[in-house]
Amino acid sequence: MKIIILGAGQVGSNLAEHLVREGNDITVVDIDAEKIAVLQSRFDLRTVCGQASHPAVLKQAGAGDADMLVAVTLNDETNMVACKLGGTLFNIPTKIARIRAADYMKHPQLFAAGGFGVDHVIAPEQEITDYLRKLIDYPEALQVVDFAEGRIRLVAVKAHGGFMVGHQLKHLREHMHMMFREMKHIDDRLDARVAAIYRQDRAIVPQGDTVVQEGDEVFFLAATEHIRAVMKEIRRTDHSVRHIMIAGGGNIGRRLAMSLQNDYHVKLIDHNKKSASRLAEELQNTLVLAGDATDEALLEQENVSEVDVFCALTNDDEDNIMSSLLAKRMGAKKVIALINRSAYVDLLQGGEIDIALSPAQATIGPLLTHIRRGHMAVVHSLRRGAAEALEAVVHGDAKSSRLIGKQLDEVDLPEGVSIGAILRGKQVIIAHHDTRIESDDHLILFVPNKRLISKVEKLFQVGFSFF
Repeated sequence: MKIIILGAGQVGSNLAEHLVREGNDITVVDIDAEKIAVLQSRFDLRTVCGQASHPAVLKQAGAGDADMLVAVTLNDETNMVACKLGGTLFNIPTKIARIRAADYMKHPQLFAAGGFGVDHVIAPEQEITDYLRKLIDYPEALQVVDFAEGRIRLVAVKAHGGFMVGHQLKHLREHMHMMFREMKHIDDRLDARVAAIYRQDRAIVPQGDTVVQEGDEVFFLAATEHIRAVMKEIRRTDHSVRHIMIAGGGNIGRRLAMSLQNDYHVKLIDHNKKSASRLAEELQNTLVLAGDATDEALLEQENVSEVDVFCALTNDDEDNIMSSLLAKRMGAKKVIALINRSAYVDLLQGGEIDIALSPAQATIGPLLTHIRRGHMAVVHSLRRGAAEALEAVVHGDAKSSRLIGKQLDEVDLPEGVSIGAILRGKQVIIAHHDTRIESDDHLILFVPNKRLISKVEKLFQVGFSFF
């Protein structure tokens, strides 16, 4: 696929790296010659230095025969104008724009065909805010992602103290039903599927006789209403969450506080007095403090030792790292740091900092949803880009499809790939070996290695006999 990426920032560079490695023809456009020179030295791609919203620059980048335009510069207006030009002047089939300002998002008609002609909008700050909210709602989780419009969730937890530690996976469903009978709360639909296990960073394909060990990173799928019940089987609940402290009152910090303030006790620290004053007026149920989140005296004064989740969300990686380490040392139960440099994320994740979150990695999924071949409803990037989870729609019939009419144990899946759940209409079906696939099913797949993506995409191709 021939793709033009406008913007060589964290999101654009991360996307270019992903797509080049998958064999796509990539051209990156940016006004910063130094940024694109670095990209060109690292990857097999073309670069153009220039203003992304100028017709001559788009033409030079190959817009005349491009399959897709992805506008992810830091300027919303540049992104929208570039998409408009891409459609009007060059007839580019698919145009994606990054939009940061919440005010634009209130007017979806701006992005319709009669407006700026944006086919798909991605809002990184909102994506990250929603992601952080899930991590706070499920404090034992390492990752939480949604499928089937929120009906199904994939959750990663570190096995610790739950019933399943030391037991075979085949006993999971049986034990959950027994526990619920004892509680006189019987739900025949209660079910879950372990999609993957990582033991010391090595992937293990889950089988019925696989034994979960202490410290394993376990990915499981379940209907959203059953997530907490399943989580208790794998990890003992350490504490409930009541007190949240946020460092940084930028777009993400403000949005997160707004999302949390009616359900939790929230404190927000911002170093800028004017910003703190404005935030205090806007966030009615949040205690806003003007100060430095790396100030030990301030953290002690604000009882950081009683904080259940500390989120470092400033624009400075070093400040986020230092404030998180300090908060953890002073007694905060869980710390989450927003880290722009991907190299830092790999170094810090799972140490003193419980979760190191890369903004670019958190927003890559919505972009990949529109880039993957086949009918992909949702794509999530997992384990810092090494793995993916997909919601793919099955089309065709038994003659034209490799999947329709087959039981799961009859499907020739690439090694390690698993189908964990199916959405059929509004019904959530946790997949087992004898589950049969039907046309228009939404299959939730776990792909442990990105190199297998092309093989997975081929499974969903429809033969000519269908047309």
